[in-house]
Amino acid sequence: MYFTRWTAIFLPALLSCNFTLAAAASMLLPTIPSARESGTNIYHGVSVGDDYQWLEDATNPAVREWTRQQNGRTGIYFDQLDFRAGVAQELNELIADESASYGLADCRSGIIFATRFKPPAQQPVLVRLKSIYPPALRQVVFDPNTWNTNGTTAMDWFVPSADGKFVAISLSEKGSENGALHFFETATGRGLPDIIPGVQYPTGGGSAAWNADGTGIFYTRYPRPGERAADDEHFFQQVWFHKIGTPVSEDTYELGRDFPRIAEVKLTASDDGQQLLATVEKGDGGDFALYLRDVSGAWHPLAPFGADIKSAQFGRDGSLYLLSKKAAPRGKLLHLPAGDLNVADAKVVVPESSGVIVEYEPSAHGLYVTLMDGGPSRLWFYPASDRAVEVPVLPVSSVSGLHCWQGDELIFANSSFLKPAGWYAWEPKMKSPRATAFQTISPANFDDIEVVREFVTSKDGTKIPLSILRKKGVKLDGTNPTLLTGYGGYDINIVPSFSASRRLWFDAGGVYAVANLRGGGEFGETWHLAGNLTNKQNVFDDFIACAEHLIQRKYTSPQKLAVMGGSNGGLLMGAFFTQRPELARAVVSRVGIYDMLRVETDPNGAFNVTEFGSVKDEEQFKALYAYSPYHHVKDGTAYPAILFPCGENDGRVNPMHSRKMTARLQAATSSEHPILLRISATTGHGLGSSLKDRVTEQADIYAFLFEELGMDTSPWTFK
Repeated sequence: MYFTRWTAIFLPALLSCNFTLAAAASMLLPTIPSARESGTNIYHGVSVGDDYQWLEDATNPAVREWTRQQNGRTGIYFDQLDFRAGVAQELNELIADESASYGLADCRSGIIFATRFKPPAQQPVLVRLKSIYPPALRQVVFDPNTWNTNGTTAMDWFVPSADGKFVAISLSEKGSENGALHFFETATGRGLPDIIPGVQYPTGGGSAAWNADGTGIFYTRYPRPGERAADDEHFFQQVWFHKIGTPVSEDTYELGRDFPRIAEVKLTASDDGQQLLATVEKGDGGDFALYLRDVSGAWHPLAPFGADIKSAQFGRDGSLYLLSKKAAPRGKLLHLPAGDLNVADAKVVVPESSGVIVEYEPSAHGLYVTLMDGGPSRLWFYPASDRAVEVPVLPVSSVSGLHCWQGDELIFANSSFLKPAGWYAWEPKMKSPRATAFQTISPANFDDIEVVREFVTSKDGTKIPLSILRKKGVKLDGTNPTLLTGYGGYDINIVPSFSASRRLWFDAGGVYAVANLRGGGEFGETWHLAGNLTNKQNVFDDFIACAEHLIQRKYTSPQKLAVMGGSNGGLLMGAFFTQRPELARAVVSRVGIYDMLRVETDPNGAFNVTEFGSVKDEEQFKALYAYSPYHHVKDGTAYPAILFPCGENDGRVNPMHSRKMTARLQAATSSEHPILLRISATTGHGLGSSLKDRVTEQADIYAFLFEELGMDTSPWTFK
């Protein structure tokens, strides 16, 4: 066990800002007091200093004033860049010129539901479609941009009723992901008076599923005020039922009183709505339990925690398909007949192979399966009584969004590093997929860019995939500005994805590299477990090896290398620049985690212990302390230029991490490179951010990298 001891007096309510000008990368920026306040935490008998713990309290007037000054200082930095306005203008024009993008979500009684995003709209719009082929007429069901003209209302998720007449939408504000459930008629867009609060939060997420006749809905519910202690208000998720047209106070409990404190629940209804599946994850570490509600309304446990069943999906006949990783780290698919509640009876229908099973979709006569091998995807059809058939997709690409609404016709999205996402249809015996009406057209051309896939040897000999995007004919002379990104955590796969805004990076002479690190799921559960809990240092070693590889191969040099990551990838950035500060010239670390000993003091941090570990466990504490970036900042070290973008409303990663890390680095660094904090008042972790907020942040990131790497900014400079 551990306890906390404070040895100092609180700072005055307001900090005074010392505007002595200090040179930083040829800029004049105000110096803000270091604001150290001696503090000590004790873990398992180990005293750990924490001079900036006072910055954790966002309600403290001194913290608010300090943050205001830091934002002002960062604003001064960007105001001195004469090309920053031009970068923002081109980003806006690229986005405006891009065709509408669609997210096909569901089909109910022949009505196709999708999101549609087309600037200048700030948020995606929910529409319904008659067909996925031209003319593909659409009708708006709900537009958050007219609901709130500030553009800060976001749809967290939505679910239509079985007959397609109604849709339930979780709505939240300013990137908070703190959602209430609203209801709308899909034919008219008219809102119903029913509103259910507390269905969605960043800790355990949220979910809902309609009953068979659309008269009511099952939903995830967090504790109401007074039901539990204040510290538990974002935990103990349960399943409840609401009958449309009745007061929320009359809603009835269904399931979950015995769930763990850190349960995350996903609800899925069978096609006929007669059965309901609850998939319950214990925190974020990938341990699941499954429960089934049968046609009589009784709940049955299907698979307990520890059974290595990772997900389940209803077949057309009410049977279940299960993704199991028991003795199969890359995954195998099982089939359990309708009415059978004994998972031990399930038969293997898709055995483990060389690829990792990522997504699967039952059809009338088989299964569609997405297989991954280190990042890129392949798509296969497994007929019930024949050999598997590979579906042609783009080279070095990602496949997602599998839907099979009728027969064996599959609808799926396909994207690559150089081609934006498009939706395609395929049926058995077709030579190649046919395009639907929903193809995103990029305003930027990437014909001069190529993708090469190289493998990097990490510290322990493990081979790490590295995708490198570069201009054709690029000279490997060590002079190319290069941006390296990575993530490495939570079994999350980093897949080929497209961004038109990358055109600016290439036009400025840049090379772009994406690392598939351990901790992710690119090679299965073994790959994930090799980079979580006490194995987390492997992730950092992998990323460091990728940086060294780019330098050794003469793509770049330490003075021309930048690295970028967000969230868990922000932790990666912190570990990288504290362990090897000399390897890169600039760092962008978004919404990152840096104080690994204080993570679990926040609600969402408690969900993260299944991935990172807990300071309450002595061995895990030692591992956390060994790499915790905040605790490895060393006075007098020449740190690279670092930008910390984050949002005040982040319920996933407390922005106190960025505040503390900024203060510590500003006091410690011996270099003249700027350490900049950028906190937005209208965003959170990134999900649900308005278009204007996203463009503003992206413009700042590019401007920062262009300036610090000395890149060619003449295309965006007004003279």
